Amino acid sequence: MRSPAELDDVRWSELTHAYGPAEDVPELIRALYGDDAEAADEAVQELFGTIHHQGTVYRASAPAVPFLAHAALHAPRRREDLLMLLAVLAEHGPAFVESPHWPGSDVAAICAELCAVLPELLPSLEDPERGVRRAALRMVATVADVLPDEPRALALERVEALYADDPAAAVRADALIVLNAFGRTLEPLDSPLPEVRLAAAQLAAERSGPPYAPDLVEIFAKDGAEPDPGDDDFPWADTTTREQRLTDLLTQDPDVGLTVAARWIGAGDIGSQGSWLAESIAAGWRDKEREVLGLSLAALPHTRDTAALRARFRVIAHWIDLLAEPDADLRDALHQYAGADDETAEAALLALAHSRDPRALDLVLARPTARLLEAAARHFPEAAGRLIPVMRRELAAGATGNDGIAVIRAMDSFGTEARAAQPELVDCLRTRRAAIVAARRLGANGVSTPEITGLLHEATRSTDLSLRASAAVAHHRLTGDPETALRTYESLFSSKGRPNWYLSGLEPMGSAAAPLLPRIEALLESGDDWTRKAAAEAHRWITGSPDRAVPVLADLAGTTPVGLSALKALAATGRYPDELRPSLTSYVSSPKRLLTDTPFSGQGHPDEELRTTSRLLLAIG
Repeated sequence: MRSPAELDDVRWSELTHAYGPAEDVPELIRALYGDDAEAADEAVQELFGTIHHQGTVYRASAPAVPFLAHAALHAPRRREDLLMLLAVLAEHGPAFVESPHWPGSDVAAICAELCAVLPELLPSLEDPERGVRRAALRMVATVADVLPDEPRALALERVEALYADDPAAAVRADALIVLNAFGRTLEPLDSPLPEVRLAAAQLAAERSGPPYAPDLVEIFAKDGAEPDPGDDDFPWADTTTREQRLTDLLTQDPDVGLTVAARWIGAGDIGSQGSWLAESIAAGWRDKEREVLGLSLAALPHTRDTAALRARFRVIAHWIDLLAEPDADLRDALHQYAGADDETAEAALLALAHSRDPRALDLVLARPTARLLEAAARHFPEAAGRLIPVMRRELAAGATGNDGIAVIRAMDSFGTEARAAQPELVDCLRTRRAAIVAARRLGANGVSTPEITGLLHEATRSTDLSLRASAAVAHHRLTGDPETALRTYESLFSSKGRPNWYLSGLEPMGSAAAPLLPRIEALLESGDDWTRKAAAEAHRWITGSPDRAVPVLADLAGTTPVGLSALKALAATGRYPDELRPSLTSYVSSPKRLLTDTPFSGQGHPDEELRTTSRLLLAIG
């Protein structure tokens, strides 16, 4: 343990942290002892972001440990934070100790320093502040597997005392987890303390794995419904809170998880615990949407916070889109919320539109936004005559950025009926508002005027590479003359932009893009997956033959975003190699989701696309 007087004995300038030379570390540590509370708080935050940054440690981290330990004892107002900092600095996985990277590693050096000072820090386990005791337990747990015998015995004795006698049940539960880290297997499932029972059940379930025993499930359902109000600040391994650990555990057994989520929601969905668990199960497992949406409906009356309620509606909008026939009671509830005059109405209306409930259309038309119009166009394409005039007004009023893009993309659902918005699309191209999608839409509309072709020709000289590409292809579609598009694409190939940005727009040109084939064939060997995929598609569009494309696409196919895109491109060819069949079968049959997605995208789920595309390919035979 080293005092601030010794800080200058370390050559900090020769050490590094997350932002370069660690010359500022001495000043930050000295600030911990000062009377300026704000400066001390800032110093703690800086230390959490420099010598430890998003789970990474550095050469300056280990030399700081003895100084931080001294500060933890002599700057008591910061004791809790500093003990937690020491804990996260020393965090490591069990397998890492045995790896060849452990000797000489920064983590190994940190743990060695912490083991050396740990005996002097053990009195923190008896601190009158509950938070300090919990932080001290976390610190002890991080080095439990590497402590030498003598300090190990001292630490184990102190932890056992906390487990037996601490007045705070949460501290006893933490102590039980630390004892487990020391190799003491205790399962007090009959403890009178709910916190201890829950910790014991979690440890037992982690050891056994799913399916979980009924007595463990009952403890989860009964004792896990109400989160510990102080737990958010006390993550265990990998900065995971007890609630997150329990959710992850229950998500591994989806049927049990849904049962527990229902119990938690029935108990009031405190802290959105039940909702969060249900949503995690939908995110990780297929075909659970109906049960999860039923639980979301049950949780709505318990969701009082406006921001939380909006988030819940966005989640419902995401999952309800995957159901062929959403339940009527959920649609009725969404309709009721959507008709309200408050901050949550738009989010509820978006969910109602995704449910394809016809009542959503009138509400969207009454208070349109870009996102609502996009959803309505996708789910009610038959209402083009009612939606297009509203979209035109939105564009004429100056919709730009993502709003303008959403409104124009929504017109893809209407085919030739989108021609009614020609004046607004031309204005968007002229003023560079959502110009890329406006150019594409104008080309697809097929209406050629000197003004439109002139604007498109001008846009092919834009500094925006994507606009140049979109305008060039649209110009060809309207004029039938490929020269402007070919010149534009030759210049794009010579630019620094990624080829997949513009190759994906070549399809409408077909064989007219044949002069570009030498460039495209060279890209079939690119080291970038997205570029190879885009080049393979472009080669097929131009030649009309899938022979060169199929091997490239099959090699890329898999459970990644580019892999899914390659599978969709394969489906368009109508061919795939036989060796891909086992993978396709597994993509269809997996009960788990193989691709993840944000629940706020509002555009379906890539894992559903993976399963649907794989089924389509298998049907080809």
